[in-house]
Amino acid sequence: MTPRPNAAPQLLRRLRGANPAVALHSRGLRPTASAPAPDAPRRIAPRVLQPLPSRSFTSSPDSASSSPASSASSSASPSSSADATFTTVSPDEVSHFNALASSWWDPHGPSRILHLMNPLRHDFIRSCRSSVLDATPPSTSGLTYLDIGCGGGIFAESAARLPGTKHVKAIDPTPGVLAVAKAHARRDPGVQGKLEYLNTSIEKLPVPEAPENKFDVVSVFEVLEHVSNPAEFLDRCTPFVRPGGWLVMSTIARTWMSWFTTNLMAEDVLRIVPRGTHDWNKYVNEDELRGHFLGKRTGWTDARCMGVIYVPGIGWREVQGSEKVGNYFFAVRRAA
Repeated sequence: MTPRPNAAPQLLRRLRGANPAVALHSRGLRPTASAPAPDAPRRIAPRVLQPLPSRSFTSSPDSASSSPASSASSSASPSSSADATFTTVSPDEVSHFNALASSWWDPHGPSRILHLMNPLRHDFIRSCRSSVLDATPPSTSGLTYLDIGCGGGIFAESAARLPGTKHVKAIDPTPGVLAVAKAHARRDPGVQGKLEYLNTSIEKLPVPEAPENKFDVVSVFEVLEHVSNPAEFLDRCTPFVRPGGWLVMSTIARTWMSWFTTNLMAEDVLRIVPRGTHDWNKYVNEDELRGHFLGKRTGWTDARCMGVIYVPGIGWREVQGSEKVGNYFFAVRRAA
């Protein structure tokens, strides 16, 4: 049945009358929770649709003009921003993930879907690297990785175990989570000498001056949707990729379907993800990433994308075209 043309305005007026918070915002739509009256019994409030402006995928003018992504021999500083204290790290996100630290390595706990996703991360990296002829192959001693926002080390530790890996440097600004990662790595003698953890943000990590000291793979898995400014954040990551190397990431598209699956179903209904983990307004669409690297920046090529869907009881599966509605992997290669 086709709704009447004036149905949406009538619904919005009803929402405003039922929830004063709705009247504070009048553009865009985003799920949120209504606060109960002071004397009302405590209960879990359902999410309602509430207006909210959408975040734009842009970086500051200084960062864009001085971005080191245009050449492999960039300046050692990630950005020429005048504010040396600038960070894309969100304190709320750090607090949220600190609270999850103790359960990070529980394969049936709150991080279960990350454990299930990890094999696909390696599959995607292998497919990217095998898709082009590398004019500047990595050292015969093995690949080097920089894992940004490594969390408890699920990917970093698994990458260090690979026989073709020379070294993995993994960083995260969340001290509680990183302590768990270090403690877990100490239990595996196979990663000793190959895995290094640092409690820092990408803004504070020194960039290697020599191209040969940069990384074959820079990974940013499930991080982009948790930072304050995604474009600025990526501009801080790109100087670490060696010529011919790959910047590989995974994130979530900003669509109604992703809100339904990741916010409503995953957090509120199925409870397979802790509530408050995702902010729909921070999601990033695949075309925004493609436009950023291939349109607004130079020196990047061979963009790759793979959409994935989580099937409860089965796990993650690659589904062609699903990058337009939900979770996906994205990668670009620095021109050699």
